[in-house]
Amino acid sequence: MFDTRYSRFLLAPALVLAGLLPVGATTLPDLQEGAFWKSEVDAGHLPPINERLPADPIVVDLGAKGREFGTQGGTLNTMITRSKDIRQMVVYGYARLVGYDENYEIQPDLLASFENEGNRKYTLHLRPGHKWSNGSPFTSEDFRYWWEDVANNELLSPSGPPDFLRVEGELPKVSFPDEQTIIYEWNTPNPDFLQALAQARPPFIYRPSEFLKEYHGDYADSEKLAAQVEDQRVKSWASLHNKLDNLYKFDNHKLPTLQPWVNASSGKKIRHNFVRNPYYHRIDSNGVQLPYIDVVEMEIVAPGLVAAKSNAGESDLQARGLDFRDASILKKGEAEGGYKTQLWSTGVASQIAIYPNLNYEDDVWREVLRDARVRRALSMGIDRNTINQALYFKLAKPGSMTVLPESPFFEEGNRDAWSQFDPEQANRLLDEAGLDQRAPDGTRLLPDGRPMEFIIETAGERQEVENALQIVTDTWREIGVKLVMRPLDRDILRNRVFAGSSMASVWYGWDNGLPREYTSPAYLAPTDQVFLAWPKWGQYYQTSGEVGEAPDLPEAQRLMELLHDWDEAATPEAREAAWREMLAIHADQLYGIGILAGAPQPVVVSNKLRNVPEKGMWAWDPGAHFGVHRMDEFFFAE
Repeated sequence: MFDTRYSRFLLAPALVLAGLLPVGATTLPDLQEGAFWKSEVDAGHLPPINERLPADPIVVDLGAKGREFGTQGGTLNTMITRSKDIRQMVVYGYARLVGYDENYEIQPDLLASFENEGNRKYTLHLRPGHKWSNGSPFTSEDFRYWWEDVANNELLSPSGPPDFLRVEGELPKVSFPDEQTIIYEWNTPNPDFLQALAQARPPFIYRPSEFLKEYHGDYADSEKLAAQVEDQRVKSWASLHNKLDNLYKFDNHKLPTLQPWVNASSGKKIRHNFVRNPYYHRIDSNGVQLPYIDVVEMEIVAPGLVAAKSNAGESDLQARGLDFRDASILKKGEAEGGYKTQLWSTGVASQIAIYPNLNYEDDVWREVLRDARVRRALSMGIDRNTINQALYFKLAKPGSMTVLPESPFFEEGNRDAWSQFDPEQANRLLDEAGLDQRAPDGTRLLPDGRPMEFIIETAGERQEVENALQIVTDTWREIGVKLVMRPLDRDILRNRVFAGSSMASVWYGWDNGLPREYTSPAYLAPTDQVFLAWPKWGQYYQTSGEVGEAPDLPEAQRLMELLHDWDEAATPEAREAAWREMLAIHADQLYGIGILAGAPQPVVVSNKLRNVPEKGMWAWDPGAHFGVHRMDEFFFAE
């Protein structure tokens, strides 16, 4: 039965809250108490299921979705390669205020409903009786606490509320009319508000206030709080509060959550266990509370071992840490390992993309990289068909970085722009750009006489990237460009790019290759340093001009204008027009040089695991990887 080490922090007599109506209404199916929590219910440590669920839980019609009804139970084994990646349980669990359904439409989830008035006023309605995983009420007080006592507290949030809530520098008016209602209002439209809440990494605009008030200087007993600050060896109560307040990191096993599984492991371990949330708000139409799976166990392994251990049948569900190159060995191990290997589509705009840094600190190189003719030449010097054949058996789609065919904004012309392998045309473009002088070995010379050694820094995490760049090295030699590859740690790489110390880097394309008209095109404009081609421009926008540099290229400035047009647009047609022009600018300017897209993602699935799609979309945002496919509906069939 349930291990008491899991219950010591989850369960206490205080979990039983009086005064709430039972959920056994005639509109709901008869609720079934699962075996996992039954001993705790029988002992009086946990309320029965009809007192744990909100008055209006989500009832999932699995039959309508073409899925099987499942049974509760079992432990799902999966692997990660870094201890901080236990946060993937928040991604996979995908409990959001609103979230994407299987058609990528926004639907209420934690919210019972919402109202949107002209993208200026959003009214959020909670589910009466909804509770956190420790049994405390989930109400508008949790939203008020975050807004007033966390986001607008200078000690806890020195930079104030997150940027997605600022519209042209203006923060919203936030009000809390009653326990189940929260209202956000702006004078200017904020059309991206709901989509932000549905992200794989969402901006949590609420907190478990009952729990965190014990660590807040405005609420806690000062002597007790001082003692805890000393005991935790932090500088202040604010440092302690921020250390414990980590809904996304998911590494504080005492912090209540609304996700389907609760972290039941403290400290650093090789294996982390996540157990079913007794207060989770979703049930199937037979009255069985989700998630079906009782425990998820995440094992931390070296990156190079994920494929081998999956091949040995040691993972019930695995995609992270696997590349297409692993597919053949995974297929060979299916019979003995008791699993099947599915090939899902990927949702990133490009599987591999090269980002010349337009904010590079070297003056000469910066001017070279800002010349669109140079970027076009580099793109036309890549033999994408050879890379596709060598790495993906022609299963990927060669082309420049743009949205995927599944998006209504897809245009073949954008994918084909400057992407054909044409060394002769590439050489002409480089000559026209003033790089017509060469060293004796054929390498072109920069205006100051240095050889054109193009240094691309990588995170060193994906063999396919190194293999692709080896092929690019050979073809760029034909156009007089010497490619130098420099592997770095991921964090070091990003810091170098952000500082302007990196000439170029390689990463995936845009996370969201599946935009609709309601999707904000902010990631196509210089609004964020994480787009590796313009870190300084992104910093300038993110800090309201305090850090970084203002965009000084006309096309980049036009992208900002179009983003503003999208924000202000009153019709879907106007938003679509902004999207299409922004995509055309990227296709022409090649801020990120995409190589190919749509490379299949291997997904290892135990033969005992049910309701996992045979053909799914592996996408970070939108989709949260397994999240949009509702991992809480997966179950083991013995």
